Formats: sequence, C-alpha cells, structure tokens
Amino acid sequence: MTAASHRLTGGCQCGAVRFACEGLTRPSICHCRMCQKAFGAPFGALVNAETVVWTRGAPKHFQSSNKVRRGFCGECGTPLTYEDGGLVNLSICAFDDPAVVAPVIQLATESRIPWCDGLSALPVRSAAQEVASAAFVSDLVSFQHPDHDTTLWPPAGEGA
Repeated sequence: MTAASHRLTGGCQCGAVRFACEGLTRPSICHCRMCQKAFGAPFGALVNAETVVWTRGAPKHFQSSNKVRRGFCGECGTPLTYEDGGLVNLSICAFDDPAVVAPVIQLATESRIPWCDGLSALPVRSAAQEVASAAFVSDLVSFQHPDHDTTLWPPAGEGA
C-alpha cells in the first residue's frame, strides 16, 4: 500500500480510544531504539495519516524527544501515534484490519535487533502443541475491544 484514500478505523486494546483516518502514506517499520521501547517490541509499525479524527476518547502523550511526542491509551497503554511537527503517524497494528496497511520500507536499520532477520525461519507449534493450547483458550473470555466501531464499550456488565 502506498496510499489509502478510503476511511479506515482502529483503536486501542480496551476501546477507550478509537480513531478514523484517511490519506495513508509510507507505511513503515522503524527499528530505532525509541520505537522499540515505545512499542515494547523489536520495531514499531507506523503509517502517515493525512487526517485523523478521534471518534472515542483521545490519546495521552509522552514527549519522547525534543521533536517527537507519542500518543497512547491512558487506560490500557496501547501505542497509537508518533507525532512530529504536525504529522501524525498511526500504529499499524492499532487498525481494525492491520493487514491492509503493509509496510513498504524499513527505517533506522542500524538499530535493528540482529535476531529479527531470522524470525521467519523459526519453528511453529506442532499440531500436538496447538491441541494443548486450544484447551487453554477454549473458555477464555476476552475483554479486548472488537475490531470494529461500537456504540458503547464495554458492554453493560462486562469487562471494566
């Protein structure tokens, strides 16, 4: 994806902050140390957005440098934005369907963690391990916000 002119939605894990956006450009993954720490992950996946409307709540912010502030949900901590000089970059995995925003470039590769290069070669769970895991998740009740807009969250009597 090099640009998206249609409206896409997303939000945090708990549902306290939701957004709608248009005009996406330059989806990327950034390996810089600040993104690693902000996302608690090997890299941050971000996309520039021409317009962002906060449809429920609003992010809290942390000034991570003299030029950049980062938005996150003040309730659950989900990373949501990277903002510099008026430009808002949204966390790709905060989108309701992150698969539609595929990165096209890697940034700050000098900070890339060396083991990232071999991730696709790692083994996956065996069928027997998947069966064992299924027993654990069979009665799991998620309090995570669903991947679509809702009128009310959490539903009365759930989560919170």
